[in-house]
Amino acid sequence: MAVAAIDRLLTDPGLRASVIGDARVGLVTNDTAVTAGFERTADALQRIGVRLALLFGPEHGMHGTGQAGESEALEHDRATGLPVVDTYELDADRLAERMAASGIDLLLVDLPDIGTRFWTYPWTMIDCLVAADRAGVPVVVLDRPNPIGGTLVEGPGLDPAFASFVGRVDVPIRHGLTLGELARTAVATGTGGLRTTALDVVEVAEWDDRAPWPLDGGPWVTPSPNLPTPDTAFVYPGTGLVEGTNLSEGRGTTRPFETVGAPWLDDRFVPALRELELPGVRFRETRFRPTFHKYAGEVVRGVVLHVTDRERFRPVRTGLAIIGTAARLHPDAFAVRSQPADAPPEPGCPLDRLWGSDRLRLALTAGDDVVGFADTTDDRVTA
Repeated sequence: MAVAAIDRLLTDPGLRASVIGDARVGLVTNDTAVTAGFERTADALQRIGVRLALLFGPEHGMHGTGQAGESEALEHDRATGLPVVDTYELDADRLAERMAASGIDLLLVDLPDIGTRFWTYPWTMIDCLVAADRAGVPVVVLDRPNPIGGTLVEGPGLDPAFASFVGRVDVPIRHGLTLGELARTAVATGTGGLRTTALDVVEVAEWDDRAPWPLDGGPWVTPSPNLPTPDTAFVYPGTGLVEGTNLSEGRGTTRPFETVGAPWLDDRFVPALRELELPGVRFRETRFRPTFHKYAGEVVRGVVLHVTDRERFRPVRTGLAIIGTAARLHPDAFAVRSQPADAPPEPGCPLDRLWGSDRLRLALTAGDDVVGFADTTDDRVTA
């Protein structure tokens, strides 16, 4: 069973002394970054005498109560008594100012990841890495296994013109990397103007096979409000793309991203998906009524994904099949979401940023078959 870096630090005083020493430490984390014994990383480090001075929280907030695109108005963490910096929507310059003002000597990063490029926690890490570089603060990433595995990748890379908070580094949608490997990639490619070599990664132990973890090695800790199950993490690289369309991705239900639909879908939809004979997944017709988000309070017709074989399942290809089938069967009802008028200026529209370019949107607009856009490969992208 894989051993996360935080657990290695807790059990190896020599490693802890070499990595942290007597430094005054800032920690990028939230409540879902826990030890094997379910102790929060912040609490565990404070308990063993690490000189924590400041906590930095990602999207969803330190306690993880914020929905997508939200955070928390939390200034202090009650358990540790430490001040909290909400990093969400802070640029690198403002983060660097907070780091410099705090007087920290070292920035530690311990966040869960789910192996999908448009998941925001890695980019919180990268923004903090850029800020630390500007503030002259070295960074140590406490690594964790990629929970959907580190051997398979799927989907296109990122066009730099569409870089955003749902993608800073040119990696596939399902990238097969850990946060530490993403950090090294960012430094190697100079993402965000990075110049530093003051990055260290405490690696995961006993993960040579790069198998999914903790899905096969322990209970699932929900990393954000809409990723409640291991199966959610596996489907998210594909059905997360649904966010960029007027299909519901199941937010407001108990199985978000495993459930997809729209009020205007009809009885052709699920049979059409079954006819594609996609590997490792079965489709079940459903009706649901979201409590919030798209189509809140309406009866929605759609599909539930049941992953039957995680090795054969290809989430990006499956997500494209769902989107493409809805667009083909309902060309007058299906739509790609436009950029909200009150949103901060960002490249393209939501689907462009999720996909990493405008290619998918343009193909859907032209009525092209998009399933083959997944560009599936069984090779691992290495940092």
